[in-house]
Amino acid sequence: MNPISSPHAHGARSVGRVMLLVMLALTPATLAGFWHFGWPAVMLWCVTILTALFAEAFCARMAERSASAMIADGSAMLTGWLLALSLPPWAPWWIAAAGAAFAVVVGKHAFGGLGQNLFNPAMAARVMLLISFPVEMTQWVAPQATDLPPLAALGVTFGGNITDAMTSASLLGHVKAEASRGIALSQSLTGFWDPQAFGFGQRAGSLGETSALLLVGGGIFLAALRIITLRIPTAFMLGVALPAILANFLAPDSYLPPLAHLLTGGVMLGAFFIATDYVTSPSTPLGQWIFGLGCGALTWIIRTWGAYPEGIAFAVLLMNSAVPLIDRATRPRIFGRRRDGHSLTAP
Repeated sequence: MNPISSPHAHGARSVGRVMLLVMLALTPATLAGFWHFGWPAVMLWCVTILTALFAEAFCARMAERSASAMIADGSAMLTGWLLALSLPPWAPWWIAAAGAAFAVVVGKHAFGGLGQNLFNPAMAARVMLLISFPVEMTQWVAPQATDLPPLAALGVTFGGNITDAMTSASLLGHVKAEASRGIALSQSLTGFWDPQAFGFGQRAGSLGETSALLLVGGGIFLAALRIITLRIPTAFMLGVALPAILANFLAPDSYLPPLAHLLTGGVMLGAFFIATDYVTSPSTPLGQWIFGLGCGALTWIIRTWGAYPEGIAFAVLLMNSAVPLIDRATRPRIFGRRRDGHSLTAP
């Protein structure tokens, strides 16, 4: 029996170590989110991760495998972490619990477990939640709402009550709402768009939108350690920026500038931490460029003309489904054989 592909390179890092380094890279942006949104965000993060770990243990028990060994690889914790960063920071606890359970049980183990899933589990859970609970998934709070003590924060997370005084709109949601009322883009952005504030997370959004600069720093940290390459992140950002540049040049009062697309929503989180998932992204260099460009372009298309203001999760899942085709189309030629599979020495 011939191997599907070879040679096989073996790295010195274990799965658990890779997951730990990714979580370490996420820590600065996560802490910034806690600072901006306060104790309710901390509570929601804890609920999401604990539910993911319980779901992993449940699946291990059902498969008659060691729960401690499966939890120790860190994949369930990282899945819960990424999902928590994609949620509204003051979402009710059951949103986090339902999403984390779906991500681990359906998004991961229904496909066979670690390394077998076709779709990114965290993004599959986010799409499920957004379609099923659109109101709860689009309730944002203004940053710096950190004056709530822990007990009051428990009331927000486990009661799900957000006062009107603390609600706010994300930039993408604000622009879509204003456009539906016929208000020009230049007017809707007045006093709402500040690149410096958005770069440091001083605006409403998900927990993972806290600081684009910290997320970029975490991604560069992973690239420096060779956990990821910069092909997919670079292609992702180009896929978002290039159509944004063209559209904004042709109709500046109808389309957001490229910097607004790059610094808002989950572009940096998606580019460096979600699209680079080993299991659900292509393995060839050319395939990674195609995958990243597709994710970015679909994100811009969904943001611009879709019903939802954010398109990261939908774009990643659509491109995940194309990964087998991309790998097949971009696989390198086997040494000694033509691309049609015949030997170079055959008559």
